[in-house]
Amino acid sequence: MALPVLSSSGVKFRRVLAHFPQELSLAFAYGSGVFRQAGASAGHGENNMLDFVFAVDDSVTWHMMNLLKNRSHYSFLKVFGPKKISSIQSYGAGIYYNTLVPCNGRMIKYGVISTDTLIDDLLHWKTLYVAGRLQKPVKILTQNENSKLQAALVSNLKSAVTAAFLMLPESFSEEDLYMQIAGLSYSGDFRMVIGEDRSKVQNIVKPNVPHFQKLYSNILQDCPQVVYKHHLGRLEASIDKSPEGQFTQLMALPRTLQQKITSLVDPPGKNRDVEEVLLQVAHDPDCGFVVHQG
Repeated sequence: MALPVLSSSGVKFRRVLAHFPQELSLAFAYGSGVFRQAGASAGHGENNMLDFVFAVDDSVTWHMMNLLKNRSHYSFLKVFGPKKISSIQSYGAGIYYNTLVPCNGRMIKYGVISTDTLIDDLLHWKTLYVAGRLQKPVKILTQNENSKLQAALVSNLKSAVTAAFLMLPESFSEEDLYMQIAGLSYSGDFRMVIGEDRSKVQNIVKPNVPHFQKLYSNILQDCPQVVYKHHLGRLEASIDKSPEGQFTQLMALPRTLQQKITSLVDPPGKNRDVEEVLLQVAHDPDCGFVVHQG
């Protein structure tokens, strides 16, 4: 899925993984502790907190085992046991975080999400919280043979490209594409409005273009609207901005985004079906802006 950035990073991250129950369908590390970023945090990668996400098939059993191994990682909720922790995990984005955990001389935080919840987010962008992380380069540490999960991971990347195409002009550079993709999950993030570094997307993309290429090259090579000259590291795109072309792309978007767009465009009480509303949006000169709002 992605290239490691820091030398010996794979060994370092797998040593962390050894501290946890191994019943994981997917585990990945992400963020500035894994991939170098430009800007204020540049150069501090070795001191940054390491961020992990663990996907598990059975949350109650995994938390039960983790409480036996790592009880100190949990807040006061540990006294209520694994069932209560798992029920709290199901709220919001469906992920439960333990943070500020010392491990192997570093500070880490890790989120636990059920495999089914992750697949749902990857396919439908129900919250885009973990799906958004997986649209950017991450360091995959372990992944089992779950074919539904593998297909959902690829579907998420394809959806990110489709959404980006709708928001970009007819012609654009490869870096423009990755900037648009990296910005998807920040579009609705209130932290990007209240104080968080607005140039964060640029800081993520510019030092990591080769990693975005690794992640998206197969999808772009199979895309009829793109000439992807991989040996030159260059992308030439001419996106079909006709209403027919945009309608095809809108119909390929994840379900939740289609519903968000429909609720933005369709007045309350009118209750037209999604396909009818998306056809109207496809004819709108501001189609890309409507998708961005969604």
